[in-house]
Amino acid sequence: MFPQLFESVPDALIVVDESGRIALANHQAERLFGYPVDGLSGLSIEQLIPEDARARHRNHRARYMQSPRIRPMGGAGMALVGQRRDGAQFPVEIALSPLVMDEGTHFLASIRDISETQRARQSLVRARYDALVARIGQEAVELADEEALINRVPELLSITLRADAVVIAFLKEQPLLEVRASIGTSWPVDGLVNTDHWQYVSSSHPLVLDDLEGSSRPLPLLGGATGSGAMVPLLDRGHTMGVVVVHSPERGAFDHDAMHLLQSVANLVAAMIQRRRTEELLAHSQRLEAVGQLTGGIAHDFNNLLTVMSGSLQLLEERCSEDPESAELIASALRSASRGAELTRKLLAFARRQRLSPRAVSPARLLEDLEKMLRRTLGDSIQLVVECPADAPAVYADASQLDSALLNLVLNARDAMPNGGEIRLGVEEIAAEQDVASILFTVSDTGHGMSPETLALAVEPFFTTKQAERGSGLGLSMVYGFVEQSGGHLRIDSRLGHGTRVRLSLPVAIESTTDMTPASGVSSRRPGERVLVVEDEPAVRSIAVAFLGTLGYQAQAVGSAHEAMEYLAGHDEVHALFSDVMLGSGMNGVELALCARASHPHLAILLTSGYEDSPALEGEHTRQFELLRKPYSREELAIALRRSLDHP
Repeated sequence: MFPQLFESVPDALIVVDESGRIALANHQAERLFGYPVDGLSGLSIEQLIPEDARARHRNHRARYMQSPRIRPMGGAGMALVGQRRDGAQFPVEIALSPLVMDEGTHFLASIRDISETQRARQSLVRARYDALVARIGQEAVELADEEALINRVPELLSITLRADAVVIAFLKEQPLLEVRASIGTSWPVDGLVNTDHWQYVSSSHPLVLDDLEGSSRPLPLLGGATGSGAMVPLLDRGHTMGVVVVHSPERGAFDHDAMHLLQSVANLVAAMIQRRRTEELLAHSQRLEAVGQLTGGIAHDFNNLLTVMSGSLQLLEERCSEDPESAELIASALRSASRGAELTRKLLAFARRQRLSPRAVSPARLLEDLEKMLRRTLGDSIQLVVECPADAPAVYADASQLDSALLNLVLNARDAMPNGGEIRLGVEEIAAEQDVASILFTVSDTGHGMSPETLALAVEPFFTTKQAERGSGLGLSMVYGFVEQSGGHLRIDSRLGHGTRVRLSLPVAIESTTDMTPASGVSSRRPGERVLVVEDEPAVRSIAVAFLGTLGYQAQAVGSAHEAMEYLAGHDEVHALFSDVMLGSGMNGVELALCARASHPHLAILLTSGYEDSPALEGEHTRQFELLRKPYSREELAIALRRSLDHP
C-alpha cells in the first residue's frame, strides 16, 4: 500500500536518512530534477540545491535533524531554490516531517515546483506596485498641497512594501539633512551625509543592503536594526537633493521589483519638488514682468513730471538764493523729487529694464574706493574686512550700478547688526561654467540673520523688515535685477542667529584693460552755439529751453520730429540736436537723430528719455548717441551737451 501511495502523490517525495543521503524518491521527484529511474538513490540531498547555497543548507539540515518537527509547505520564510541535473534552477516550496523507521529516523521532504505560482505572485505584486505609482501620480496632479502629499508617501510605501520604517529627507545645506516625512521611526539623519553610503547614493545610484545584521557598514539611520534596507536618491537635474530610506524586518526584501517601485516613487517626489520650484520661478517671473510693464509704462510720464518739477525748482532756487526760508523749502522739494527719481530707477533695476553701460571694471580699484567711503560711514561698532586679490580679473559690468549694489548690501548688513559686528566684503574668481568665468563678490555679516519665510521674500519689491521711513523695500530688488540683467546670479544664505551671506557673481571681462577713469571735465561753451530742442511735452520743452538759456546757449524748440527736420532743412547754424526718444506719432528720437546725422554730419546729438525699455533704444546704432536720463539736472544737461558738442 505504501509504495502505491508514495507514487500516486502529485508532489515530488524524497526520503533522506540521518546522513543526508537520499534513501527513496518517487517518479515525480526523478522527473522534477531530471534524473533517470533510481538515479536519485544514494545522492546527497545537497546535490539538488545550487552550489552557492549548499553549505548554508547543510547547517540548516543539521539543526533540523537535531530537533525534527513537522513543517508545512510554505513555512520556510525564505526563498528556496532547487537545481536540476542539467544545472537549471527553479523556485520550490518544501514540507518536512520526521519518519521513525526500523533503520532509524528518516526525513520525508515533499517538494513542489512553484515557478508558475511565483510568476502569478510576481504579477500580483507588480500590479500592486503599479497601482501605488499611479495613485501617487494622480494625487500629485490633483493636490495643490505638495507637503500633504509628501507626508502620505511614507505610509503608502510602508503598506505596499510591508516595511516597518520609511523616511524622506532633503539636503538643506551641506552637510545638513532635514526629514520632511517619515513613518515608524524617529531616525537621526545628521550622520548620514558623512558615510560611504551617502557618497554612493549622491552619485545618483540606489543602494540595497540585503542583510543589515551581516553588513560591516550599517546605515546610521538604521542603527543596529536587522533585516534589510534601501536608499534611493531624489534627483534634481542630475544633482541629489534628498533621499528615500526604507527598512524591512525581512532580509532580502528589496528585489528588483521593489527597487523599481522605490525609484518610481522617488522620481515622482522629485518631480513634485521640481514642479513647485518651477511654479515659484514662473510666479516670480510673472511678478517681475508685471512690475516691469507697470514701471516701463509709467516711467516716461512720471519722469517727465519729475523733470518739470525738479527743473522748475532748480530755476526758482537760483532766483531765491538770497531768501534762506524759500531756499530751504525749495531744497526740501528738490530732495523729494530726487527720491522719486531714485524710486523709479530702483523699479527699473528690479524689472531689468534699466539701460546699462557695462565695461571692464577692476574689482580691486572698485573696492578700494568703496572701502574708503564705507569706513567713514559705518561707524566704530562695525568692523569692515575687505579681501580682494590685487590681480583679480576685471569684471564686465556697469561700474556705477555695481558700486551701488555692493553699497546697498553692506548697508543692509550694517542694519542687521544694531549692536555692532563684522562685515566681510570679498572677491574671488570662480571656475568657468559653459566657458564663461565669473567674479564672485561676497558680503557677509554676523547679524541676526533671516528666517526661511523672510528669506523667501527678500528680493520681492517693496518687502522690507525695516521700520517705516527706514527703507523702501527695493534695495535687494534692485541688486537682484541688476545682477540678472548683467548675466550674473545672486544667492542669499541666511539663518536666524547665524548672520547672512550674499553672493553676487558676474562675468569676467573678455578684455583685461579696465576703464575706471572719471569723465573728463567740461570745456566752456562757445558764443553763438544754437541747440534745437525736440520735445512733445510742452512743460518739459519749456524747462529744457530755460536750462539752456541759463547755460548761455541759444535754444529753439519744436514739438515733433517732422518740425525738427523742417527746421534743420532751413537753418544751417544749428550746432546740436537735443531730442526726447519718445515723440508721439511719427519718427522717434533715434530715427530723427539718424536722419539728422545723415543730412548734417557735423551735428552734435544728445538724446533724453524717461522710458528706458523703449524698442527705439535697442540696437547697436543707438550706441553712437549719448543718452541723458530723465529727470536731469541743469548741471547734468550742461555736461552731457558739452561732451556731445566737443565730440560729435
